[in-house]
Order: sequence, then structure tokens, then C-alpha cells
Amino acid sequence: MLLFTSSISVLLFIIRAFNQQSIDYWYLNWNLFLAWLPLIFAWQLVIGLKKWPWSGWQNVVLSLLWLGFLPNSFYIITDFIHLQHTLNATLLFDVVLLLSFTLNGLILGYMSVYLVHLQLSKRFQKSYVQAMIATVFLLCSFAIYLGRYLRWNTWDVLINPAGILFDVSDRFINPGAHGQTFTTTALFFVFISTFYITICQFMNALKYSQSRKK
Repeated sequence: MLLFTSSISVLLFIIRAFNQQSIDYWYLNWNLFLAWLPLIFAWQLVIGLKKWPWSGWQNVVLSLLWLGFLPNSFYIITDFIHLQHTLNATLLFDVVLLLSFTLNGLILGYMSVYLVHLQLSKRFQKSYVQAMIATVFLLCSFAIYLGRYLRWNTWDVLINPAGILFDVSDRFINPGAHGQTFTTTALFFVFISTFYITICQFMNALKYSQSRKK
């Protein structure tokens, strides 16, 4: 179903491209591809944890890859900013187009987090797990800020780590000069974490309902 809904998003992009003779929103396809990577890494991590401990290098690498690419799943939300450049004639279609890609990105991201969440729950106390998941969402929110406003991306962690470190450290050394950093991070943290809590509560209710039927 995830492949199907992602295909629908790509199809909407193709329809718009042919209709408008433009590939203005080509980057949505790339962002959707990046949103798939965390789920793939999380899935591989679940498989890897059946063979090796979490401290094994294979699972450590998969965990870092998952965490490094996870913000891309939620970053698609910010693509709505490009609607300010769209034409009135295609505005409604573009809203549906962006909403389709955004929902797919959110679903992929939340599913990957949920897979990792389940594995953490098997190994740590509930309070520790909640703190770790909250930290993950906080890092994702900060990464969204870095991507949207400072134009850093996941690859820059390897290509230009010094540049990222300079920008990040400057915002903590001089917080008063970078108020947008913390307001944007807080905004996305509340948004992302609130919906994830809702999803978890729904999943728990579903499990409880199924257990009662048995």
C-alpha cells in the first residue's frame, strides 16, 4: 500500500508536468525517495537485531543511517512554502499534489520510528524509551530548520561536517541572535511528536480491542 500511495503521488506529478509543460515540483520525487530510506533502514535494523546485538557494528551503522535520513521524511512538510509561487489556475491541484507527497512522507517516517520504538521497548524501560523517541523528534525538528533555512542536507554531514558544526555551534553560543532557530525547532517538535503520540494511542487501542476479542 505504501508503494501504491507513493506511486499515486508520482503520477500526480507526471500529470502536472505534462499539463503545465513544467517540472517545477521535480524535487518532491527526490524528497519522497529520501523519505523511503529511513523505513528501509529501520526494517533492516529489525532484521539485524535478530542476528546481532544492538551494539554490533552492523546495527550501529543501520541506526545511524536511520537517524541521519529520518528528518527527510518530515522535511516534506516545508515544501508547502513553494505554493506562494504557484499560479492561481493550478493552485488547487498543487495543494493536492503537495499534500499527497507530505502524507506519504509522514507515514513513512512514523512507520520507521514505530519499528524502532518497538525494538527499544523490548530492551529498555518505558520512561527511557519515551525520552529517546522525544530526543529523536527534537533532532529531526532541528534538522528540518537546518535544511529549510540554512540549506544543509544529510549528505553534508559527510561532505562538510565543519560547516554544519560551525552553524550549529553559533546558534547555541549566540542564541539571542537566532531566535528563529528555536521557534522553528519547537514548532516542528510539537507538530511531529503530537501526531506520533496520537498514532501510538491508536495502535494501543487497536491492540487492546483485538486482545479482548480473543
